[in-house]
Amino acid sequence: MVTRLTLLHTSPVHVPVFDALRDRDHPGTVLRHLVAPELLDRARADGPGSVAPALRALLAGAAGPVLVTCSTIGAVAESLAPELGVPVLRVDRPMAAQAVRTGARIAVLATVESTLAPTVALLTEEAARAGRPVSVTTHLVARAWSRFEAGDTAGYLALVARAADGVTEADALVLAQASMADAALLTRTPTPILASPTPGLAAAARAAATDSPTCGCATTPRATCSPCTASRARTESRTPPPGE
Repeated sequence: MVTRLTLLHTSPVHVPVFDALRDRDHPGTVLRHLVAPELLDRARADGPGSVAPALRALLAGAAGPVLVTCSTIGAVAESLAPELGVPVLRVDRPMAAQAVRTGARIAVLATVESTLAPTVALLTEEAARAGRPVSVTTHLVARAWSRFEAGDTAGYLALVARAADGVTEADALVLAQASMADAALLTRTPTPILASPTPGLAAAARAAATDSPTCGCATTPRATCSPCTASRARTESRTPPPGE
């Protein structure tokens, strides 16, 4: 049986990254890429919740699990899973769970400010699930995103790595965006650095291979997973406005 997985990106640079990870770790898995940069633009301007209608329309035809690689809109997409009828996984949830297991002091680095709040909320959620107290600090890497938008990947990653090396008194460093992952190769800090693409794709591939309705960690049945049951409750209690 062929394992098929849909990936939703807000930048085309992620397509070859996840294809390479698939070739290395999950050969035979068929990836279908959807690229919608406008979703991140809208989320940054109007808040992540503003992209929900567009996400519903874009993912309505998904035949199987969907992996959302943008951390800014991941929580909104994940919350739509019950009404879409397919697992919708956020790429950063396995990373967040790993960060909570690593230690109580977690530093989050991001290059887009709109990513910080969803990432902190996710870490708080995973800490509550694990029953572990955590302290989360956030660090916005100044001037990095403009480098990314200009196509200067080397300059972008160098700024992220420099920022990571400057963080002290943390048990784990979380690179909040998938685009930041390769900065881990440039750092000198002894603190564990966590990135989302590898564990996120692994979780999604497991969900697709087992063809079972699992939560974002791809290990817990959605019927018993607290984030998923909370999402379902929100969906069932929601009264759609006329015309929706």
